[in-house]
Amino acid sequence: MVSFTDDDVYVGYESLELADSNPQNTIYDAKRFIGKVFTPEELEAEIGRYPFKVLNKNGMVEFSVTSNETITVSPEYVGSRLLLKLKEMAEEYLGMPVANAVISVPAEFDLKQRNSTVQAANLAGLKILRVINEPTAAAMAYGLHKAEVFHVLVIDLGGGTLDVSLLNKQGGMFLTRAMSGNNKLGGQDFNQRLLQYLYKQIYQTYGFLPSRKEEIHRLRQAVEMVKLNLTLHETAQMSVLLTVEENDRKEPPTSDTELPKDKFSPANDPHVDSMFGANLSEKKNGEGQVLFETEISRKLFDTLNEDLFQKILVPIQQVLKEGHLEKTEIDEVVLVGGSTRIPRIRQVIQEFFGKDPNTSVDPDLAVVTGVAIQAGIDGGSWPLQVSALEIPNKHLQKTNFN
Repeated sequence: MVSFTDDDVYVGYESLELADSNPQNTIYDAKRFIGKVFTPEELEAEIGRYPFKVLNKNGMVEFSVTSNETITVSPEYVGSRLLLKLKEMAEEYLGMPVANAVISVPAEFDLKQRNSTVQAANLAGLKILRVINEPTAAAMAYGLHKAEVFHVLVIDLGGGTLDVSLLNKQGGMFLTRAMSGNNKLGGQDFNQRLLQYLYKQIYQTYGFLPSRKEEIHRLRQAVEMVKLNLTLHETAQMSVLLTVEENDRKEPPTSDTELPKDKFSPANDPHVDSMFGANLSEKKNGEGQVLFETEISRKLFDTLNEDLFQKILVPIQQVLKEGHLEKTEIDEVVLVGGSTRIPRIRQVIQEFFGKDPNTSVDPDLAVVTGVAIQAGIDGGSWPLQVSALEIPNKHLQKTNFN
């Protein structure tokens, strides 16, 4: 995530704070666009998903941002700012210059997308020694390049996308046999279900909807924190200060009042309503303010998202079909991405395969750990005999379930 303002360009967590207050100039998901050629129909579908301006440049994408003036920036430039930030952080930590790097990309990236990723790294002052597929990097992080396994299934569920890859390993070589996924399924979708449900509760309790950007931002942050806490605990507390404009204040609607359906469609389950119970409270904090407080249970969160969790199995079944394998033939199931920490997701995967997935590596760090191992190999500081050589599969195509 990169945010452009009048005085500077902010990257990472710094830009996250500006995502709601400066949405039209905060660019994210640049990786989805880098080096990719779109049809007009594909690009039209993508443009509607973002608050910032996406421009069509002969099938390629550029972003229009306004700081002191209106400029266009490429996905490669946005990526270079992210990589430059990482380079500077590494140099500060190591106390020495960093000039070379190994970089990972999604397995389905074609040559143009890979070259554009390398170009972004070059703009950041990095020379790329090797480009490695993300599923292969994850497998290396789990030590599978040294283990006696043959069929490895990598499930990568992040903030916005799901990628499933089937790897075959022979000796020290990996071959990506099949890929599938869902480019519109991830942690943000789970957050949105809970956020929409909370909007419904706020409307039913107070008779208004939060409309200020900073309040929506606080709600989103609170929802993210609740989700993270629920990975460890059965319940999580939530408290958000909301402002009620005097002309918006009215009697809360009754349970029979029809709500704005476009905002609350995922939260119409009466079973979910009954679980929310009487966990709402209101505290006046000065004129026109209420403190929205509630306790969210893991059971509630799981119920809101159960249909989305089940969708994870669709691309898993697809790669097994394309790889001509039964689920019992998978030697190792590897989890990548922060969303795979959600207990119910792990349970869904465990129930499908009849065995526990491998969770020995932090899913947020699996890919970068594997890339670091490969960098050590290429730099001569890691025993060469455990290196994984990746066999490219030029005929491989990813099946998407969006």
